[in-house]
Amino acid sequence: MIDPIVTPRLTLRSFAESDLPDYHDLFARPDVVRYLYLEPLDRDGALSLLRRRMAQGDLDSDGGLVLAIELREPSPRVIGEIMLWIKDRKNRQAEIGFVLHPEYQRRGFAREAASAVLDHAFGPANLHRVYGRTDGRNDASAGLMRSLGMRQEAHFRENEIFKGAWGDELIFAILEGEWRAP
Repeated sequence: MIDPIVTPRLTLRSFAESDLPDYHDLFARPDVVRYLYLEPLDRDGALSLLRRRMAQGDLDSDGGLVLAIELREPSPRVIGEIMLWIKDRKNRQAEIGFVLHPEYQRRGFAREAASAVLDHAFGPANLHRVYGRTDGRNDASAGLMRSLGMRQEAHFRENEIFKGAWGDELIFAILEGEWRAP
């Protein structure tokens, strides 16, 4: 398991079963799962997903690293999750992903968490390239990746049927040297 990553307002840490109320609140929302390969989860579905996440506490885990985004003040609460999946060990490449509760969006929490995970990716994890994918309609996700200095590398038009309709996919990426550049 990875040690918790502490930022000015957040703790990024492994999930625990005690996170279920916050986790269910997050993934029961249609607006949260809109761009995910999930439908809103009932309590049992959230518990099942949470238990899978609990087993993904380091980069060697099946599926990679998935951390709870915990807001520390005014009282600790899980407000999302952030992931880093190794996609190519030989070439030191990984994919980043994030989910944040709508009540906590547009306050810089996702950027704070993603910046910390990218610091870990290009530091202790010794990665060379990190990329992220998003639905072409997900302006918030695309905006976050741009704000992190990730460049858009691709726009795949109608590349898959997603939730019953053709969807576009955007790919963003950043290299270790770009992340470290002043």
